[in-house]
Amino acid sequence: MTTAASLDQRPLTRAEQVEHLRRKMAEVSGKVGAARRGVASAVDQLPDSETLLPVPETLAELLPKPLPRGTVAVVAGARSLPLSMIAAVTKEGGHAAIVGQPDVGLLAAVEMGADLSRIAVIPEPGADPVEVAGVLMDGMDIVLLGLGGRAVPPTRARAVVARARQKGCTLLVTDGDWQGAATRLEARVSGYEIAGHGRPGFGRINRVRLAMRAVGRSIGPARAVGG
Repeated sequence: MTTAASLDQRPLTRAEQVEHLRRKMAEVSGKVGAARRGVASAVDQLPDSETLLPVPETLAELLPKPLPRGTVAVVAGARSLPLSMIAAVTKEGGHAAIVGQPDVGLLAAVEMGADLSRIAVIPEPGADPVEVAGVLMDGMDIVLLGLGGRAVPPTRARAVVARARQKGCTLLVTDGDWQGAATRLEARVSGYEIAGHGRPGFGRINRVRLAMRAVGRSIGPARAVGG
């Protein structure tokens, strides 16, 4: 069952918020040992080349290789891109968390193949969503963090990147800026495929076409697909 938790129901101290989330993650994911397939629990830090994150087919066309676990990627544009990444991870047995996205389209994620029993949703993370995301890295393969227009200071960003690398958890950042991110992905809707016949402009959307662009240290020069 998808887990949703709100930290704004009553005033909580920073320590209480962290402890609350640790208990939730212990219930949802059984901590890192059950979530990491083929990774010994005694190993804290994973080299990029050892474990790669499952990615959707559309993104596989764009990237020269799958995203390594333990990195931070900034995702902009169409929301279907990060949702498809959540779907790819959970349908392969991984665990995911979505932080600071109260209007996230879980139905769309299910249609992409997501396993809702492996997704924790924290729609209202309180005043410090970055810290909440950092706590969740203990038991997740991927965390989708909505910054709500915030820009994360470089010193704070470096600390979270180090934690992501240590825990082998990939952090996807949306709705804000994260300096020093290893990868930046952008997607925009370029068209629709309509199922059924009838008057122009009517029918069911069968597929959304995306134009995507990626840039990063492991990617090299900017790459783009679709249009």
